[in-house]
Amino acid sequence: FDQLQQKIQRNASQIDNYLEQRVMVLQNCARLLDKAIALDQDTFVNLAKYRSGNADADTARNEISGKVENISRDIHVAVENYPDLAAHREIADAMQQNMYLQREITAARELYNDTVDQWNRDIFAWPTKKIVAAKNGYTTRLPFIASKEIKEQAKGVFF
Repeated sequence: FDQLQQKIQRNASQIDNYLEQRVMVLQNCARLLDKAIALDQDTFVNLAKYRSGNADADTARNEISGKVENISRDIHVAVENYPDLAAHREIADAMQQNMYLQREITAARELYNDTVDQWNRDIFAWPTKKIVAAKNGYTTRLPFIASKEIKEQAKGVFF
């Protein structure tokens, strides 16, 4: 029972570790998303300004033309296609990390639940384990279950 109890605690700790990593990834993703939005706004405002010719009166036409060419070349603008900016790749990478960590969390929870299931079966194994469990005051454990809030959110609309 002592070894099984240690295994349950180790499995629960592994879930906590993955959850902590996931929180960090999502916090980084949120910061990247804020930066990407600001970058997109600046990029498209500048493109529109230079293309319209409504730039500052003191700016020379050749300078504007050169800036438009540089911006277009740097972000690969092709008939108003959305540019492939580095911030977007970083967000995609962060979301990939999030999906990976979610799979790891799910696997760790399954391992935890398997260990708890073994614990719960062993407590009632007659005669030796049941006697030892009763003598030490061991009781059944609850497997991991999703909270009521998560179950309600799963029924909701995300987009």
